[in-house]
Amino acid sequence: MAKDKILSNKHNLQVIYEDNHIIIVNKRAGDIVQGDKTGDKPLSDVVKDYIKIKHNKPGNVYLGVVHRLDRPTTGIVMFSKTSKALPRLNKLFAEKKAYKTYWAIVKQVPESPQDTLINWLKKNPKNNKSTAYSKEIKDSKKAILHYKTLKVLDNYILLEIELETGRHHQIRTQLASIGSPIKGDLKYGFDRSNKDASISLHARRLQFTHPVSKEPIDVSAPLPNDPIWNACEN
Repeated sequence: MAKDKILSNKHNLQVIYEDNHIIIVNKRAGDIVQGDKTGDKPLSDVVKDYIKIKHNKPGNVYLGVVHRLDRPTTGIVMFSKTSKALPRLNKLFAEKKAYKTYWAIVKQVPESPQDTLINWLKKNPKNNKSTAYSKEIKDSKKAILHYKTLKVLDNYILLEIELETGRHHQIRTQLASIGSPIKGDLKYGFDRSNKDASISLHARRLQFTHPVSKEPIDVSAPLPNDPIWNACEN
């Protein structure tokens, strides 16, 4: 299948890439990747339904969750369609050989147009929120990200982010720590919510070597259909 081609179906699922072992989709804001206490239908089940219908599969469909995105975020999520590929994909992510690029819209201009942020993050399970510290404290984990300014809009700034670590709410926490919370992210200090309850953080690009075919895979997720996101592409 051609890179970046989008397939539509009755679930309104956007499939960016699919082969015998892998399926990559463009997650909408509000979708949960895996089932949780809310009882809402997870994206993993939607993808299973899609595979079952498209490939006319009887019985249960195998699908392995490789990684997750926060519920209010959008963009690339990859699943494994075979038990052969799942441990190999898990290893790719564990060894940081899957390269993810995120785009974020913020209102406050960072002090530097590009920088590396190093913090120690501590998660509070009670409110499902992380706090950034400049020094290591008990139960904190080191977090490193790199950002650069891609575009300056009338009222907002588009940042590109690459992670060295994968911590709880890392991008949200670290950008808030420099006074640039993500648009719509009330939890981390933005002053207004987005109309659809999303936050303006998008998993834009994923690059990795296919664990079975060994071919290079490089996919990008189209941006949400929103006036400010649309301005980022113009």
